[in-house]
Amino acid sequence: MTAEDLLDAHARALDWTAGVVDGVPPGTLGDPTPCAGWDVRQLLNHVVAGNFWVGELAAGRSIAEVGDSLDGDVLGSDFSGVYKRSAETADSTFRSPGAMDAPCAVSYGPVPGHVYCGHRLIDVAVHGWDIAVATGHEAVLPEAIVLACQAVLEPQLDALQASGAFGAEVATPEGADPQAVLLTSLGRDPSWSR
Repeated sequence: MTAEDLLDAHARALDWTAGVVDGVPPGTLGDPTPCAGWDVRQLLNHVVAGNFWVGELAAGRSIAEVGDSLDGDVLGSDFSGVYKRSAETADSTFRSPGAMDAPCAVSYGPVPGHVYCGHRLIDVAVHGWDIAVATGHEAVLPEAIVLACQAVLEPQLDALQASGAFGAEVATPEGADPQAVLLTSLGRDPSWSR
């Protein structure tokens, strides 16, 4: 996958998840999600904070320099608006000249920007699915996003599963579609429901 393909897939995932977030009823923010121990608000806060972290780390700042400025609740009362601002921040930062090759001082790095962008693609897409199913919305990721996530994930699957950032791999049902394969490899039950 080229850097441009990755940027486009990341942007599509940000947009798809924006649609999910727009449809989140405020009354569901305390509902459980497929991410054990995280409710909808906590998971949405994680995605938004992750997007804002891109604006810092992919722009060359270190975790120490950012400090605790993105800790705690970053959503406020306009979670849809804050999500959109965070998505714009992440997309524009990765699209900055040289950002896809520059080292990013992430917690597991430093890694080149394109590696960080691939991980953000997976995080935004899969957590978008988590939020969709947790709030009763259609949770079918566009095929192009699923295929891009798989392209990023396959060569790194063992390392990402060992990182503890995802749940233990779930058995993939026979004849599973690509979305189900992606979800099970990241510890999700594709048939999870609230």
